[in-house]
Amino acid sequence: MSRSSSPTCMKTVLPLVAVSTDLKNLAGHPTYAVAQKYADPVLELAGCMPLLLPSFGDRLPVEALLDAVHGLLFTGSPSNIEPHHYGATLDNPASPADPARDATTLPLIRAAIARGVPVFGICRGFQEINVALGGTLLQEVHNTAGYADHREDETESIADQYGPAHPVTAVPGSLLERVVGASSWNVNSLHGQGIKTLAPDLLAQAHAPDGLIEAYAHRKAPGFLLAVQWHPEWQAARNPVSRAIFAAFGDACREHANRNRERLRPPESKAA
Repeated sequence: MSRSSSPTCMKTVLPLVAVSTDLKNLAGHPTYAVAQKYADPVLELAGCMPLLLPSFGDRLPVEALLDAVHGLLFTGSPSNIEPHHYGATLDNPASPADPARDATTLPLIRAAIARGVPVFGICRGFQEINVALGGTLLQEVHNTAGYADHREDETESIADQYGPAHPVTAVPGSLLERVVGASSWNVNSLHGQGIKTLAPDLLAQAHAPDGLIEAYAHRKAPGFLLAVQWHPEWQAARNPVSRAIFAAFGDACREHANRNRERLRPPESKAA
């Protein structure tokens, strides 16, 4: 693998990364929550400080947030994006939804890309970025002809559910291939939905054996954008591919933080 697992420049710059949250009910209290497995590698592998991003919807001060943070991580979730956001009707009424998260992440993704803020998407986050930019989703990959069942076996232990499930093959010469330093590797698989049509501005980076898109980047974004369908956050420190991806995201966040710091320096200090 081509990248180090140790975050660089951590003593001089600690970028702030906003991490999407789910709206959950904990003991009767509506709660904005994110799993520890997402926050830990942001600090330990990317060398950034994770900040929880509440699902405020249209109450979110988007531009002020993007002035303050140096990266965005859109996480996985048990919930699915409501299909009206990509021009479809709901196939399964039992499909879990989180409309507050949809209302927060979809416009924020578009604004962040326009501003050049680094973006990393995982699982639901991978699907959110695609939908935000005009792509569509398969609501039930396992019921779609030509595709394998990409869901986990919920009767297994958590460790087994997150174990290697299938290989992915990187597009030759892609950003992801350069980041990871390999052309193929094994990933876990815990998703029922997947990419149907990729948004026009996105470029596939890796595929599963059945052809399903497993990763993409942006064709022309002014900042870093990478998203994956699998879960690199699971025991990330033990996985060379995960370490490489989080390190690349952290490097992009540091570069963005340094550019912002230089832009905000008083003219007299720049002259010195």
